[in-house]
Amino acid sequence: MAAASLASYDGSAGVLVDTNVWIDCIDTASPWHDWAVDQLQLRSERAPLHVNLIIYTELLVPGPDVRALDELLDVYDVQRSSLPWVCAALAAKAFGLYRRRGGARLLPLPDFFIGAHAAVANLSVLTRDPAGYASYFPRLSLLGP
Repeated sequence: MAAASLASYDGSAGVLVDTNVWIDCIDTASPWHDWAVDQLQLRSERAPLHVNLIIYTELLVPGPDVRALDELLDVYDVQRSSLPWVCAALAAKAFGLYRRRGGARLLPLPDFFIGAHAAVANLSVLTRDPAGYASYFPRLSLLGP
């Protein structure tokens, strides 16, 4: 399998919505709730929104109410996007940098796969935590506060 080329990456194929934005949208008590709802509405009017299996799984952790989650995603016409195999090498490379910088985890965290997915699928990332992605995926188009 060939490595992914990021030469033409510009984030223009849509927006991969990070888990924290969805959580803030769901949690009306979150100080980020209004921002998250506004961003989802604004971004969904401009480009397709995406989630992948990792984000979807993280959203089901508090309690697996698949129907409620699907209904929320359908409000914004969110595409359920497959994680491309070519993002594995990019996620591993980013994780290697994390370890060289002193990271203690022994296995890649979900954000490494989310960032790699966005990069290889030419997606921007809507997140409340852009600094984390920028550290390991400096070319990503990040949408955040």
